[in-house]
Amino acid sequence: MLFLLIAGVMVLIAFLIVLPPLWKSPPAPPFSKGGAGSISPQSGDGDFSPPFEKGGLGGFADQDQRNIAIARQRLAELKDQLQAGALTQALYDEQLIELEQALNDDLDIQSPAEASPSQGRWMASVLIVAIPLIAGSLYWALGNYQALSQAAQPAAANQPSPDLEKMKSMVAGLAERLQKQPNDALGWTMLGRSYRYLQQNDKAVIAFEHAYKLLGDQTEIMLLYAEALAFNNNEQLAGLPAELIFKALAIEPGNVTGLWLGGMAKAQTGDFAEAMALWKKLETLLPPGSEAQQEVQGLLAKVATQMPEGAAQASPQPVQAITTASIEVQVSLAPELQQSAGPGDTLFIYAQALSGPKMPLAIVRKQVSELPLTVSLTDALAMTPTMKLSNFEHVKLLARISKSGDAMQQPGDLLGVIDQVTLTDKSLHKIVINSPIK
Repeated sequence: MLFLLIAGVMVLIAFLIVLPPLWKSPPAPPFSKGGAGSISPQSGDGDFSPPFEKGGLGGFADQDQRNIAIARQRLAELKDQLQAGALTQALYDEQLIELEQALNDDLDIQSPAEASPSQGRWMASVLIVAIPLIAGSLYWALGNYQALSQAAQPAAANQPSPDLEKMKSMVAGLAERLQKQPNDALGWTMLGRSYRYLQQNDKAVIAFEHAYKLLGDQTEIMLLYAEALAFNNNEQLAGLPAELIFKALAIEPGNVTGLWLGGMAKAQTGDFAEAMALWKKLETLLPPGSEAQQEVQGLLAKVATQMPEGAAQASPQPVQAITTASIEVQVSLAPELQQSAGPGDTLFIYAQALSGPKMPLAIVRKQVSELPLTVSLTDALAMTPTMKLSNFEHVKLLARISKSGDAMQQPGDLLGVIDQVTLTDKSLHKIVINSPIK
Protein backbone atom coordinates (compact mmCIF):
# COMPACT_ATOMS: atom_id res chain seq x y z
CA MET A 1 0.00 0.00 0.00
CA LEU A 2 2.83 2.39 0.85
CA PHE A 3 4.52 1.65 -2.48
CA LEU A 4 1.32 2.44 -4.43
CA LEU A 5 0.90 5.69 -2.48
CA ILE A 6 4.47 6.77 -3.27
CA ALA A 7 4.05 5.84 -6.94
CA GLY A 8 0.81 7.82 -7.16
CA VAL A 9 2.42 10.92 -5.65
CA MET A 10 5.31 10.70 -8.13
CA VAL A 11 2.89 10.47 -11.10
CA LEU A 12 0.98 13.48 -9.77
CA ILE A 13 4.21 15.49 -9.52
CA ALA A 14 5.01 14.56 -13.14
CA PHE A 15 1.58 15.83 -14.23
CA LEU A 16 2.08 19.14 -12.40
CA ILE A 17 5.37 19.66 -14.26
CA VAL A 18 4.25 18.60 -17.77
CA LEU A 19 0.59 19.58 -18.11
CA PRO A 20 0.30 23.31 -17.14
CA PRO A 21 2.46 24.58 -20.06
CA LEU A 22 0.46 22.46 -22.51
CA TRP A 23 -2.94 23.50 -21.16
CA LYS A 24 -2.30 27.23 -21.41
CA SER A 25 -3.32 28.97 -24.65
CA PRO A 26 -0.35 30.33 -26.61
CA PRO A 27 -0.06 34.13 -26.67
CA ALA A 28 -1.33 35.92 -29.75
CA PRO A 29 1.32 37.32 -32.07
CA PRO A 30 1.95 40.89 -30.97
CA PHE A 31 1.98 42.39 -34.48
CA SER A 32 -0.54 40.34 -36.42
CA LYS A 33 -2.67 42.18 -38.94
CA GLY A 34 -5.41 44.12 -37.26
CA GLY A 35 -3.85 43.80 -33.81
CA ALA A 36 -2.34 46.42 -31.57
CA GLY A 37 0.74 47.87 -33.21
CA SER A 38 -0.19 46.49 -36.64
CA ILE A 39 1.47 48.13 -39.59
CA SER A 40 -1.40 47.41 -41.94
CA PRO A 41 -2.10 50.21 -44.36
CA GLN A 42 -5.52 50.78 -42.80
CA SER A 43 -3.98 52.07 -39.57
CA GLY A 44 -4.12 55.76 -38.96
CA ASP A 45 -1.17 58.11 -39.00
CA GLY A 46 -1.32 58.57 -35.25
CA ASP A 47 -0.57 54.83 -34.75
CA PHE A 48 2.90 55.15 -36.26
CA SER A 49 4.42 58.06 -34.34
CA PRO A 50 8.21 57.68 -33.99
CA PRO A 51 9.25 55.91 -30.74
CA PHE A 52 11.75 58.59 -29.72
CA GLU A 53 8.81 61.01 -29.43
CA LYS A 54 7.41 58.72 -26.65
CA GLY A 55 10.43 58.61 -24.43
CA GLY A 56 13.19 57.58 -26.86
CA LEU A 57 14.58 54.25 -27.97
CA GLY A 58 15.99 53.61 -24.51
CA GLY A 59 12.48 53.11 -23.21
CA PHE A 60 11.95 49.82 -25.13
CA ALA A 61 12.62 46.49 -23.44
CA ASP A 62 14.54 44.70 -26.17
CA GLN A 63 15.60 44.46 -29.79
CA ASP A 64 12.06 43.54 -30.97
CA GLN A 65 10.71 46.87 -29.75
CA ARG A 66 13.43 48.74 -31.63
CA ASN A 67 12.65 46.78 -34.84
CA ILE A 68 8.98 47.73 -34.53
CA ALA A 69 9.86 51.38 -34.03
CA ILE A 70 12.06 51.39 -37.15
CA ALA A 71 9.27 49.73 -39.17
CA ARG A 72 6.77 52.37 -38.04
CA GLN A 73 9.14 55.14 -39.04
CA ARG A 74 9.68 53.54 -42.48
CA LEU A 75 5.91 53.17 -42.96
CA ALA A 76 5.40 56.86 -42.19
CA GLU A 77 7.99 57.75 -44.84
CA LEU A 78 6.24 55.53 -47.43
CA LYS A 79 2.90 57.24 -46.73
CA ASP A 80 4.46 60.67 -47.07
CA GLN A 81 6.00 59.65 -50.42
CA LEU A 82 2.62 58.28 -51.60
CA GLN A 83 0.82 61.50 -50.71
CA ALA A 84 3.54 63.63 -52.36
CA GLY A 85 3.23 61.63 -55.58
CA ALA A 86 6.75 60.23 -55.35
CA LEU A 87 5.34 56.67 -55.23
CA THR A 88 2.54 55.10 -57.17
CA GLN A 89 -0.05 53.04 -55.33
CA ALA A 90 1.39 49.84 -56.82
CA LEU A 91 4.93 50.63 -55.67
CA TYR A 92 3.58 51.64 -52.25
CA ASP A 93 1.74 48.34 -51.85
CA GLU A 94 4.81 46.36 -52.97
CA GLN A 95 7.16 48.13 -50.53
CA LEU A 96 4.58 47.79 -47.74
CA ILE A 97 4.50 44.02 -48.23
CA GLU A 98 8.29 43.90 -48.17
CA LEU A 99 8.34 45.95 -44.96
CA GLU A 100 5.86 43.65 -43.26
CA GLN A 101 7.81 40.56 -44.36
CA ALA A 102 11.08 42.03 -43.07
CA LEU A 103 9.47 42.85 -39.72
CA ASN A 104 8.03 39.34 -39.46
CA ASP A 105 11.48 37.88 -40.10
CA ASP A 106 13.06 40.13 -37.47
CA LEU A 107 10.41 39.23 -34.87
CA ASP A 108 10.22 35.51 -35.88
CA ILE A 109 6.43 35.62 -35.69
CA GLN A 110 4.83 32.19 -36.06
CA SER A 111 1.63 31.47 -37.74
CA PRO A 112 -1.34 31.23 -35.36
CA ALA A 113 -2.10 27.85 -36.87
CA GLU A 114 1.19 26.47 -35.53
CA ALA A 115 0.25 27.08 -31.91
CA SER A 116 -3.45 26.57 -31.72
CA PRO A 117 -4.97 26.29 -28.20
CA SER A 118 -6.58 22.98 -29.04
CA GLN A 119 -3.26 21.36 -29.96
CA GLY A 120 -1.70 21.75 -26.44
CA ARG A 121 -4.86 20.63 -24.68
CA TRP A 122 -5.13 17.59 -26.93
CA MET A 123 -1.54 16.64 -26.06
CA ALA A 124 -2.23 17.13 -22.32
CA SER A 125 -5.20 14.77 -22.52
CA VAL A 126 -3.07 12.15 -24.22
CA LEU A 127 -0.33 12.43 -21.56
CA ILE A 128 -2.82 12.09 -18.69
CA VAL A 129 -3.70 8.65 -20.02
CA ALA A 130 -0.29 7.68 -21.41
CA ILE A 131 1.97 8.39 -18.40
CA PRO A 132 0.24 6.03 -15.90
CA LEU A 133 -0.31 3.42 -18.61
CA ILE A 134 3.34 3.37 -19.77
CA ALA A 135 4.72 3.48 -16.18
CA GLY A 136 2.47 0.64 -15.08
CA SER A 137 3.36 -1.46 -18.13
CA LEU A 138 7.10 -0.98 -17.57
CA TYR A 139 6.86 -1.89 -13.89
CA TRP A 140 4.75 -4.94 -14.70
CA ALA A 141 7.39 -6.10 -17.20
CA LEU A 142 10.58 -5.14 -15.30
CA GLY A 143 9.64 -4.79 -11.63
CA ASN A 144 9.02 -7.32 -8.88
CA TYR A 145 6.22 -6.36 -6.53
CA GLN A 146 6.75 -9.57 -4.52
CA ALA A 147 10.17 -8.29 -3.39
CA LEU A 148 8.40 -5.95 -0.94
CA SER A 149 6.91 -8.84 1.00
CA GLN A 150 9.97 -11.03 0.59
CA ALA A 151 12.22 -8.37 2.15
CA ALA A 152 10.18 -8.49 5.34
CA GLN A 153 10.31 -12.27 5.60
CA PRO A 154 13.35 -13.85 7.32
CA ALA A 155 15.28 -16.46 5.42
CA ALA A 156 14.24 -20.02 6.06
CA ALA A 157 16.07 -21.46 9.04
CA ASN A 158 16.76 -24.73 7.32
CA GLN A 159 18.20 -23.16 4.17
CA PRO A 160 22.02 -23.15 4.34
CA SER A 161 23.78 -19.98 3.26
CA PRO A 162 26.25 -20.16 0.35
CA ASP A 163 29.06 -18.94 2.65
CA LEU A 164 28.42 -21.75 5.15
CA GLU A 165 28.43 -24.36 2.41
CA LYS A 166 31.68 -22.93 1.05
CA MET A 167 33.25 -23.06 4.51
CA LYS A 168 32.17 -26.68 5.00
CA SER A 169 33.80 -27.54 1.68
CA MET A 170 37.04 -25.82 2.71
CA VAL A 171 37.07 -27.60 6.09
CA ALA A 172 36.54 -30.95 4.38
CA GLY A 173 39.47 -30.17 2.09
CA LEU A 174 41.69 -29.25 5.06
CA ALA A 175 40.76 -32.46 6.88
CA GLU A 176 41.61 -34.50 3.78
CA ARG A 177 45.00 -32.77 3.45
CA LEU A 178 45.85 -33.40 7.13
CA GLN A 179 45.28 -37.12 6.63
CA LYS A 180 48.22 -36.97 4.22
CA GLN A 181 50.24 -34.50 6.34
CA PRO A 182 49.49 -35.54 9.96
CA ASN A 183 52.46 -33.60 11.43
CA ASP A 184 51.03 -30.17 10.52
CA ALA A 185 50.28 -28.86 14.02
CA LEU A 186 49.03 -25.48 12.77
CA GLY A 187 46.71 -27.24 10.34
CA TRP A 188 45.20 -29.39 13.12
CA THR A 189 44.67 -26.24 15.22
CA MET A 190 42.90 -24.48 12.35
CA LEU A 191 40.78 -27.57 11.71
CA GLY A 192 39.78 -27.75 15.38
CA ARG A 193 38.76 -24.08 15.41
CA SER A 194 36.74 -24.60 12.23
CA TYR A 195 34.91 -27.59 13.69
CA ARG A 196 34.14 -25.57 16.83
CA TYR A 197 32.64 -22.82 14.66
CA LEU A 198 30.53 -25.42 12.86
CA GLN A 199 29.56 -26.86 16.28
CA GLN A 200 30.96 -30.27 15.34
CA ASN A 201 32.50 -30.73 18.77
CA ASP A 202 33.35 -34.43 18.44
CA LYS A 203 35.53 -33.68 15.40
CA ALA A 204 37.01 -30.62 17.12
CA VAL A 205 38.17 -32.83 20.02
CA ILE A 206 40.03 -35.13 17.63
CA ALA A 207 41.68 -32.20 15.82
CA PHE A 208 42.83 -30.48 19.04
CA GLU A 209 44.06 -33.79 20.41
CA HIS A 210 46.37 -34.12 17.37
CA ALA A 211 47.58 -30.54 17.83
CA TYR A 212 48.23 -31.11 21.55
CA LYS A 213 50.27 -34.23 20.87
CA LEU A 214 52.40 -32.30 18.35
CA LEU A 215 52.82 -29.03 20.27
CA GLY A 216 52.87 -30.23 23.87
CA ASP A 217 52.01 -28.04 26.87
CA GLN A 218 51.20 -24.80 25.08
CA THR A 219 48.64 -22.71 26.94
CA GLU A 220 46.45 -21.89 23.96
CA ILE A 221 46.26 -25.49 22.70
CA MET A 222 45.51 -26.91 26.14
CA LEU A 223 42.64 -24.46 26.68
CA LEU A 224 41.19 -25.06 23.21
CA TYR A 225 41.39 -28.80 23.77
CA ALA A 226 39.76 -28.51 27.21
CA GLU A 227 36.96 -26.33 25.88
CA ALA A 228 36.21 -28.73 23.02
CA LEU A 229 36.15 -31.69 25.44
CA ALA A 230 33.72 -29.84 27.69
CA PHE A 231 31.33 -28.89 24.88
CA ASN A 232 31.39 -32.48 23.67
CA ASN A 233 30.39 -33.62 27.18
CA ASN A 234 27.40 -31.38 27.94
CA GLU A 235 29.73 -28.52 29.02
CA GLN A 236 31.14 -30.54 31.93
CA LEU A 237 34.76 -29.67 32.80
CA ALA A 238 35.51 -32.45 35.26
CA GLY A 239 38.34 -34.84 34.44
CA LEU A 240 40.77 -34.17 31.59
CA PRO A 241 39.36 -30.68 30.75
CA ALA A 242 39.98 -29.42 34.31
CA GLU A 243 43.43 -31.00 34.33
CA LEU A 244 44.34 -29.18 31.11
CA ILE A 245 42.93 -25.88 32.38
CA PHE A 246 44.88 -25.81 35.62
CA LYS A 247 48.01 -27.02 33.87
CA ALA A 248 47.67 -24.03 31.52
CA LEU A 249 47.15 -21.68 34.48
CA ALA A 250 50.32 -23.02 36.07
CA ILE A 251 52.21 -21.88 32.97
CA GLU A 252 50.33 -18.61 32.43
CA PRO A 253 48.50 -17.52 35.61
CA GLY A 254 47.06 -14.40 34.05
CA ASN A 255 45.46 -16.12 31.07
CA VAL A 256 41.94 -14.70 30.81
CA THR A 257 40.42 -17.77 29.15
CA GLY A 258 42.11 -20.06 31.67
CA LEU A 259 40.77 -18.07 34.64
CA TRP A 260 37.27 -18.11 33.16
CA LEU A 261 37.28 -21.86 32.53
CA GLY A 262 39.04 -22.56 35.85
CA GLY A 263 36.29 -20.73 37.73
CA MET A 264 33.68 -22.72 35.82
CA ALA A 265 35.44 -25.98 36.67
CA LYS A 266 35.56 -25.12 40.38
CA ALA A 267 31.93 -23.97 40.45
CA GLN A 268 30.78 -27.24 38.83
CA THR A 269 32.44 -29.20 41.65
CA GLY A 270 30.82 -26.98 44.29
CA ASP A 271 34.10 -25.31 45.27
CA PHE A 272 32.60 -21.82 45.16
CA ALA A 273 35.37 -20.20 47.22
CA GLU A 274 38.01 -21.26 44.66
CA ALA A 275 35.72 -20.23 41.79
CA MET A 276 35.30 -16.77 43.32
CA ALA A 277 39.05 -16.43 43.84
CA LEU A 278 39.74 -17.19 40.17
CA TRP A 279 36.97 -14.93 38.88
CA LYS A 280 37.99 -12.08 41.16
CA LYS A 281 41.47 -12.29 39.68
CA LEU A 282 39.91 -12.35 36.22
CA GLU A 283 37.83 -9.30 37.12
CA THR A 284 40.97 -7.26 37.84
CA LEU A 285 42.45 -8.16 34.43
CA LEU A 286 39.44 -7.11 32.34
CA PRO A 287 38.90 -3.52 31.12
CA PRO A 288 36.92 -1.57 33.75
CA GLY A 289 33.26 -1.27 32.86
CA SER A 290 33.55 -3.64 29.90
CA GLU A 291 30.78 -6.11 29.07
CA ALA A 292 33.07 -9.02 29.96
CA GLN A 293 33.85 -7.57 33.38
CA GLN A 294 30.16 -6.98 34.06
CA GLU A 295 29.43 -10.60 33.17
CA VAL A 296 32.12 -11.80 35.59
CA GLN A 297 30.72 -9.55 38.31
CA GLY A 298 27.29 -11.07 37.69
CA LEU A 299 28.77 -14.56 38.10
CA LEU A 300 30.46 -13.52 41.35
CA ALA A 301 27.19 -12.21 42.71
CA LYS A 302 25.41 -15.41 41.70
CA VAL A 303 28.07 -17.65 43.28
CA ALA A 304 27.98 -15.59 46.47
CA THR A 305 24.27 -16.44 46.90
CA GLN A 306 25.04 -20.18 46.62
CA MET A 307 27.74 -20.17 49.30
CA PRO A 308 26.97 -20.90 52.97
CA GLU A 309 26.27 -17.84 55.10
CA GLY A 310 29.55 -16.31 56.20
CA ALA A 311 31.60 -18.08 53.53
CA ALA A 312 30.73 -15.45 50.92
CA GLN A 313 32.08 -12.77 53.22
CA ALA A 314 35.24 -14.76 53.78
CA SER A 315 35.88 -15.34 50.09
CA PRO A 316 37.08 -11.81 49.27
CA GLN A 317 40.14 -12.29 51.53
CA PRO A 318 42.52 -13.05 48.61
CA VAL A 319 41.59 -9.71 47.09
CA GLN A 320 42.09 -7.88 50.41
CA ALA A 321 45.54 -9.44 50.61
CA ILE A 322 46.56 -7.42 47.57
CA THR A 323 47.04 -4.36 49.76
CA THR A 324 48.97 -6.23 52.48
CA ALA A 325 51.12 -8.70 50.51
CA SER A 326 52.89 -6.94 47.65
CA ILE A 327 56.43 -6.47 46.39
CA GLU A 328 57.58 -3.66 44.11
CA VAL A 329 60.10 -4.89 41.53
CA GLN A 330 62.12 -2.89 39.00
CA VAL A 331 63.62 -4.93 36.12
CA SER A 332 66.34 -3.93 33.65
CA LEU A 333 68.58 -5.73 31.14
CA ALA A 334 72.36 -5.56 31.46
CA PRO A 335 74.00 -3.61 28.60
CA GLU A 336 76.23 -6.53 27.60
CA LEU A 337 73.13 -8.68 26.92
CA GLN A 338 71.19 -6.12 24.91
CA GLN A 339 72.03 -7.88 21.63
CA SER A 340 71.04 -11.28 23.04
CA ALA A 341 67.36 -10.48 23.46
CA GLY A 342 64.80 -9.48 20.86
CA PRO A 343 62.04 -6.95 21.58
CA GLY A 344 59.36 -9.62 21.12
CA ASP A 345 60.92 -12.10 23.57
CA THR A 346 58.81 -13.00 26.61
CA LEU A 347 59.74 -11.64 30.04
CA PHE A 348 58.60 -13.46 33.21
CA ILE A 349 58.83 -11.64 36.56
CA TYR A 350 57.91 -13.80 39.54
CA ALA A 351 58.47 -14.71 43.19
CA GLN A 352 59.29 -18.16 44.58
CA ALA A 353 59.40 -19.69 48.04
CA LEU A 354 62.95 -20.14 49.38
CA SER A 355 62.28 -23.84 49.87
CA GLY A 356 59.67 -26.33 48.79
CA PRO A 357 57.74 -26.25 45.47
CA LYS A 358 59.11 -23.96 42.77
CA MET A 359 55.63 -22.90 41.66
CA PRO A 360 55.53 -19.06 41.37
CA LEU A 361 53.79 -17.34 44.26
CA ALA A 362 53.02 -14.39 41.96
CA ILE A 363 53.97 -13.94 38.32
CA VAL A 364 53.75 -11.25 35.65
CA ARG A 365 54.27 -11.77 31.91
CA LYS A 366 55.68 -8.91 29.80
CA GLN A 367 57.88 -8.36 26.73
CA VAL A 368 61.52 -7.27 26.41
CA SER A 369 60.40 -4.19 24.46
CA GLU A 370 58.86 -2.86 27.70
CA LEU A 371 62.18 -2.86 29.61
CA PRO A 372 63.08 -1.22 31.87
CA LEU A 373 59.85 -1.46 33.84
CA THR A 374 58.42 -1.63 37.34
CA VAL A 375 55.74 -4.12 38.41
CA SER A 376 53.94 -4.98 41.60
CA LEU A 377 53.76 -8.67 42.59
CA THR A 378 50.69 -9.30 44.74
CA ASP A 379 48.50 -12.13 46.04
CA ALA A 380 46.12 -11.45 43.15
CA LEU A 381 48.80 -12.78 40.80
CA ALA A 382 49.08 -16.13 42.59
CA MET A 383 48.57 -19.30 40.56
CA THR A 384 46.52 -20.95 43.29
CA PRO A 385 44.97 -19.44 46.42
CA THR A 386 47.00 -21.75 48.66
CA MET A 387 50.37 -20.71 47.20
CA LYS A 388 50.60 -16.94 47.52
CA LEU A 389 52.98 -14.29 48.84
CA SER A 390 51.20 -13.67 52.12
CA ASN A 391 51.84 -17.27 53.19
CA PHE A 392 55.62 -16.64 53.43
CA GLU A 393 57.91 -14.25 55.29
CA HIS A 394 60.80 -14.43 52.81
CA VAL A 395 60.74 -15.04 49.04
CA LYS A 396 63.09 -15.17 46.09
CA LEU A 397 62.61 -12.76 43.13
CA LEU A 398 63.44 -13.71 39.55
CA ALA A 399 63.22 -12.08 36.11
CA ARG A 400 63.76 -14.32 33.08
CA ILE A 401 63.73 -13.66 29.34
CA SER A 402 62.46 -16.62 27.31
CA LYS A 403 62.88 -16.71 23.54
CA SER A 404 60.43 -19.60 23.24
CA GLY A 405 57.80 -18.04 25.53
CA ASP A 406 57.78 -21.22 27.62
CA ALA A 407 57.25 -20.79 31.36
CA MET A 408 59.72 -23.60 32.02
CA GLN A 409 63.35 -22.52 32.25
CA GLN A 410 65.44 -23.53 29.21
CA PRO A 411 69.07 -23.14 28.07
CA GLY A 412 69.61 -19.83 26.31
CA ASP A 413 67.21 -17.93 28.56
CA LEU A 414 68.52 -14.80 30.30
CA LEU A 415 68.11 -14.56 34.08
CA GLY A 416 68.27 -12.04 36.91
CA VAL A 417 67.81 -13.01 40.59
CA ILE A 418 67.46 -11.50 44.07
CA ASP A 419 68.02 -14.43 46.39
CA GLN A 420 66.02 -13.24 49.39
CA VAL A 421 63.51 -10.49 50.07
CA THR A 422 61.55 -9.92 53.25
CA LEU A 423 57.86 -9.46 52.56
CA THR A 424 57.61 -6.58 55.04
CA ASP A 425 60.32 -4.67 53.12
CA LYS A 426 58.36 -2.14 51.07
CA SER A 427 61.34 -0.66 49.25
CA LEU A 428 61.82 -0.97 45.50
CA HIS A 429 63.71 -4.15 44.64
CA LYS A 430 65.89 -3.87 41.52
CA ILE A 431 66.59 -6.93 39.38
CA VAL A 432 69.21 -6.77 36.62
CA ILE A 433 69.01 -9.56 34.03
CA ASN A 434 72.72 -10.28 33.61
CA SER A 435 73.37 -14.00 33.15
CA PRO A 436 72.49 -16.50 30.41
CA ILE A 437 71.30 -19.95 31.39
CA LYS A 438 73.66 -22.70 30.21
